[in-house]
Amino acid sequence: MADLMTRQIAFDGLVNGLAIGLIALGVVLVYRSSRVINFAVGNLGVIGAALLPLAVINYGVPLWAALLGALLVGTLAGTVVELAVIRRLFHSARVTVLIATIGVAQACVAAVRSLPDVDGAVRASYPVAIDAQWQIAGVRVTGAQVCVLVVVPVVAGALTWFLGRTTRGRAVTACAENPDLARTVGISPKIVSTVVWTIAGLLSTLAMILIAGQSGRVSATADLGPNTMVRAMAAAVIAGLTSFRWSMLAGVLIGVLQAAVRFNFVEQTGLVDFLLLCAVVTAVWVRARRDARTDQRAGSRAFATGPRPAPIPERLRGVWWIRHMSKLALIVPLLIAVLLPLVVTQASRHLLYGTILAFAICACSLTVLTGWAGQLSLGQMAFAGLGALTAAALTRGLSIDIGGDRTIAFQALPFAPSVLLAALVTAALAAIVGAGALRVDGMLLAVSTFALGVAAAAYLYRRPFLTDGNASSVPMPRGDLFGLDLADERTYYYVLLVVLIVVLALLARLRAHGIGRRTIAVRDNPEAAAACTVPPLRTKVTAFALSGAIAGLGGALLAGSVQSVPLTERFFQVSDSLTLVAIVVIGGLGSTIGPVIGSVWVVGLPAFFPGNALVPLFASSIGLLVLLLYFPGGLAQIANAARAALLDWAERRLPEPSAASAPASTRAPKPERPMRVRERAAAEASAAVDGTDAPVLVTREVSVRYGGNTAVDKVSIELRPGEILGLIGTNGAGKSTLLNAIGGFAPATGSVELLGRDVSRLAPARRAALGLGRTFQAARLFPELTVRETVLVALEARGRSGLAGTALFLPAATRAERRRRAEAADLIDLVGLGRYADTPVARLSTGTRRIVELANLIALDARVLCLDEPTAGVAQRETEALGPLLLRLRRELDAAMIVIEHDMPFMMSISDRLYCLGAGRVISEGTPEEVRSDPAVIAGYLGTDTRAIDRSGALGAGAPGAPQPAPVSVSAPVSVSPHLAADPAPEN
Repeated sequence: MADLMTRQIAFDGLVNGLAIGLIALGVVLVYRSSRVINFAVGNLGVIGAALLPLAVINYGVPLWAALLGALLVGTLAGTVVELAVIRRLFHSARVTVLIATIGVAQACVAAVRSLPDVDGAVRASYPVAIDAQWQIAGVRVTGAQVCVLVVVPVVAGALTWFLGRTTRGRAVTACAENPDLARTVGISPKIVSTVVWTIAGLLSTLAMILIAGQSGRVSATADLGPNTMVRAMAAAVIAGLTSFRWSMLAGVLIGVLQAAVRFNFVEQTGLVDFLLLCAVVTAVWVRARRDARTDQRAGSRAFATGPRPAPIPERLRGVWWIRHMSKLALIVPLLIAVLLPLVVTQASRHLLYGTILAFAICACSLTVLTGWAGQLSLGQMAFAGLGALTAAALTRGLSIDIGGDRTIAFQALPFAPSVLLAALVTAALAAIVGAGALRVDGMLLAVSTFALGVAAAAYLYRRPFLTDGNASSVPMPRGDLFGLDLADERTYYYVLLVVLIVVLALLARLRAHGIGRRTIAVRDNPEAAAACTVPPLRTKVTAFALSGAIAGLGGALLAGSVQSVPLTERFFQVSDSLTLVAIVVIGGLGSTIGPVIGSVWVVGLPAFFPGNALVPLFASSIGLLVLLLYFPGGLAQIANAARAALLDWAERRLPEPSAASAPASTRAPKPERPMRVRERAAAEASAAVDGTDAPVLVTREVSVRYGGNTAVDKVSIELRPGEILGLIGTNGAGKSTLLNAIGGFAPATGSVELLGRDVSRLAPARRAALGLGRTFQAARLFPELTVRETVLVALEARGRSGLAGTALFLPAATRAERRRRAEAADLIDLVGLGRYADTPVARLSTGTRRIVELANLIALDARVLCLDEPTAGVAQRETEALGPLLLRLRRELDAAMIVIEHDMPFMMSISDRLYCLGAGRVISEGTPEEVRSDPAVIAGYLGTDTRAIDRSGALGAGAPGAPQPAPVSVSAPVSVSPHLAADPAPEN
């Protein structure tokens, strides 16, 4: 054991681990207050840490005064960042804030590099409070290490006490867990955010000063570096991003492990980084399983990629140049791309242009992952690098040693097949990494991929079967393609241009079809997507695999540009992954053409202006922050604004339409064709209960517990064919939680049977596919999708759009998409929402969104409907109109319903039976009249006011003895009240 670990190694590892743990505290602190992973937690302190030696050495300021000033500057830096950046993004999606922290980190490094040089920087050592060293029990102890041993435990203890024992400290956790509730008790989440970021600035500065003091080098303050940052992130993730004590302990263990591994495995460069990757992936997987059991979800905020392009007005769709405006706008840049290499003949320029195109291809992968799926990868160039190395290995012939003198050999392949196979390999790798991280709500994928990027650069790239013994770079011969000599730079440029056009066309097609719609639906509202039969995890993993394939393809082509795969510099390092993030944000998240615009801006501008120091700043950190704050849609948003102005100009020049030429959307909708009923997996079970009195839904002893709280306590209910079953009770009685348990959205014990089949262990999407429809109280649906796209998501239940069929333009996929669009148009006309078909859901009023939800239920052809407060946010007179609409929906779908509602006249008018819940238990059941008269219901819910009781017994449509509405044919459009389908209004 002595050979594996000496006292000196253990002590050095302990000290380094404490420094790592201090940075991890900053990560945990910000996450606990805002559920945002702060990648600026280290570099936020480099400004103060850099000012300390500058003040002491250059200007002769006393050390303690300079130290106090440096800490003050770092603390104020945290405050300024929160007020100038984080505060402006307070209501943005967390992935947006995370990207902003990356920009902040880069801006801090740029600020340090603009400071004057320290006198004698080559020879100068970093000033420390204790400049001495001792030999204690055979261990060398320096003064800088003593500072770490004393300061870090004191700071960690003080922070733990502040957050756990003080009122202001508890407010931090309260704001993260429930900001709305925190406001009601007088806690301002914005003030808490400012306090937290101020403390984070202090912690970051203190950590950087201690780390620089240990290294003894002034240059150590220039940048925290990805290696130290990934260790701090790993410690925080291992601690669940919530525990200060465990994050500090994890930091110490990582420090000791790092020291021991480096001592015992000197030749295994980067082994520590690989072990950290394994630890992060394992920690994320464990957290995913824990969250699945306890239903702990990070709160979500609407993800927006900037304003959508304005739809072309109906009046202008007949104008040829306006109808094809998007295609015409691409002609000029395409001509420039084709003609530029013919005008500029230098091979070095062709290499630069090819590099820009290759980066654009790699950035397309983040369009899918971040722009569509709302997830962020900070190791995307690791997939590109592994794709490049795999392609290089396949071009020379690959041999893998599997042990026991056995090898697996692959013959050398031409360049093109090698690149395509490498893309498949990186797709598989991305799916494996994403299978764990994507199970957890939040930004843990960013941490996992950041660890992958560091481990790839330090360890994975250097595996012998990939490098073939090369230490610094691996040859990547191009060969030829269809008789073209790819060794020629201009020829290779045109090949890259063709590949980029194909990738962009593929993304445009996928975005306009089921793959893109489903991915964005899961991003915007995973629960509502699952209720439309879309499995969230599978959809996200598919998006990540697709992004991995595109990154691997782009990486192999990028390596082909320089005809080698560099292992230690440029292209495939962690910094290049951050460059990709800047490309897609600056170009426009979610925009198909955004990667091209961003690549020209970020990669091209610094190359075109090599002597200008400001251009790289505006092409990365500063430009990234400015666009996030003022143009979240990137440069594509500016192009969309110009397009909208052009449409407005063109519309003003048209004459006013006559009555005879009224737009089609104002005419009477055409009769709907008979709907095709999809083939359900539960067809046999459904047939078994049809025509009988067997219940279509049964819950037995269903219980839901969150920690020590019981939300639903052994509830058993039955829903009969064609029945409307009402759930009533006070707020917090467990009504919505019971529907979540029935739908599979909440972890529950007991059993749930749907159409005669036990679905207790099935995921929500599988239950929806078997005939369970669900609406939600908030009626958010999918804010970034239009009404037409939202209905198309639900219609996927009748036949899924396949990735391969869509990408390859297979006739069956094209016919299926055409059929779905026709059915969506019929459904939208049926419910009277034709004028809103191309309006984003986020711009609809609450009542209109309720109608869209009903259209989705028709599209799903569900047999059991669970409706959670369908009248919430709707005026009273519209509530009265909604009752007959639900009765019609029941009749046309031959469906049974469970309805939650607080409007008692409404519930009494439509319900066949009622269940009243109190404290998670059923306190009464029976007909509306029986439940209304139950003393337990009167005492616990209705109260003793006789007027309220009498009002709750008012007869309406559907109540016993009340007149029933006349049957209405499904081919007749539903008349939507102008209040239910109000003019578009922003969502609150």
